[in-house]
Amino acid sequence: MPVALIAAAAFAGGIYLATASSRDERQIVRRYVAAWVRHDFSAMYRMLDPASQRRLSEAAFAADYAAAATTATLTSLQIVAVGDAGASSVSVRMRAHTRVFGTLTEPLRVPFATASGRVRFAGTLLFPGLQPGEQLTRTSVLGARGALLADDGTPLAEGPGRSSPIPTVAGEIVGTLGPIPAADRARFAALGYPSDAKVGQDGLELIFQRRLGGQPGGTLLAGRRALASVKPRPGSTVRTTIDPAIEQAAITALGGSYAGMTVLDPRNGAVLALAGIAFDLQPPGSTFKIITVTGVLEAGLATPSTVYPVQTSANIDGYILHNAASEACGGTLLNAFAVSCDSVFAPLGLQLGAKRLVATAEAFGFNDPTGIAGALESTIPSAATIGDGVAIGSSAIGQGQVLASTLEMADAAAAIADGGRRPLPTLRYHARPRFVHVTSPQIAGEVQQMMQAVVQYGTGTAAQISGVEVAGKTGTAELANTGNEVNNKAETDGWFVGYAPVGAARVVACALFPSAGYGATSAAPAVQQALVAALATSQ
Repeated sequence: MPVALIAAAAFAGGIYLATASSRDERQIVRRYVAAWVRHDFSAMYRMLDPASQRRLSEAAFAADYAAAATTATLTSLQIVAVGDAGASSVSVRMRAHTRVFGTLTEPLRVPFATASGRVRFAGTLLFPGLQPGEQLTRTSVLGARGALLADDGTPLAEGPGRSSPIPTVAGEIVGTLGPIPAADRARFAALGYPSDAKVGQDGLELIFQRRLGGQPGGTLLAGRRALASVKPRPGSTVRTTIDPAIEQAAITALGGSYAGMTVLDPRNGAVLALAGIAFDLQPPGSTFKIITVTGVLEAGLATPSTVYPVQTSANIDGYILHNAASEACGGTLLNAFAVSCDSVFAPLGLQLGAKRLVATAEAFGFNDPTGIAGALESTIPSAATIGDGVAIGSSAIGQGQVLASTLEMADAAAAIADGGRRPLPTLRYHARPRFVHVTSPQIAGEVQQMMQAVVQYGTGTAAQISGVEVAGKTGTAELANTGNEVNNKAETDGWFVGYAPVGAARVVACALFPSAGYGATSAAPAVQQALVAALATSQ
């Protein structure tokens, strides 16, 4: 009897220990897959047995999981059920959600090391459904690329040859297709694209790549077994806001020069034309005074009738800042704006201060993504990093480290034209208009009066249109010390931004002519041509 009791006790103890071991193994497996659901690869690695950790570094472990997720286009995981522990593994039923292959519900085989009670790394851990010796791979294929249309439905690019009945306009705006850039390979692979796919490199082909490319298809393979197979979906037809007549007018206005232009509808942010280097970033020069004067008026530092001394330069913290050609200017704030007087506006920027200057610029869209692929955001240094008084004064006149595109400055002018609401630019036809509050209608109205004066008698008279009231602002940005000789064209960029008709603006245009001297003589006439053409076609 004693021997039998001892044997029974030993047997019962064995059952208890086996059951406890099973519970421990299921528990650690549950924690392991739960960490995977959270993308916590460090926690997963800590649950591996010592032998697995010796074979595989944590970085390599995480990289293996990332590679499998990319192959499967994995977006998320769910635990369905954790099974009982077998002799050397636990099976967990998992649900994998993917971009391309839909939702897969498969068993995940989780090996464990009995001696340590930890997970033993194996290839089956990388994706549900893998069996020992299998590797996860995929075949990928794209459907037909979608067509690009102008706002009137005219094809800009269609078919395999991306042809168009208006090749001059299309050649300016459509862009090109080419191999996936090295920097984007991981992103496109995660979307399910074949490695040899052709994608948009620039222009509208880049901006609308996701919609034009459609949904890739293919087969997800576990070794030679197919886990899932889907057909590709062709790309969508994309109708854009580009107006062929206005686009052609912008191309003509640039006259083959190395230059750029953006034309917007200020009522809804629709981009009507993009020509040349419309997205390039350059110091905006005195077009930035639109922003500076808005901040000055909002802060109550001046009114349009405030009078300033007539002088050829200003002393900013001991630095003598000369006017563009050492001309004497001043008078009322309105007049100083009209003739683009740096000796007034650089000190005003310093008086406004870095914090308010930067905040005003950011309200106009600086330091904020444009929402259009390929269009870099315009920038101004933060208030903490902008620099000393000279740097603040230089920034207030669009110099220093301030950088802008014609898209940004057209949008800034659109905010004034629309009474202080800045439309968010869009290239999607009939997209819902979205606006950002910039300033009050009263302040916008005062800035508009100053912009009218620029065109009426100031530096922007070349933008006048017979019978139409135009508001605008010139800019001449020095790229280096020109010795106060702005006609040193190699070192100056010419800018102009304007809109019409004042009071019910239907179009705003901005042009940039690098290395072209005064904006009044280079950019203003080009904008005038674009405005005339746009007013003739817009309603």
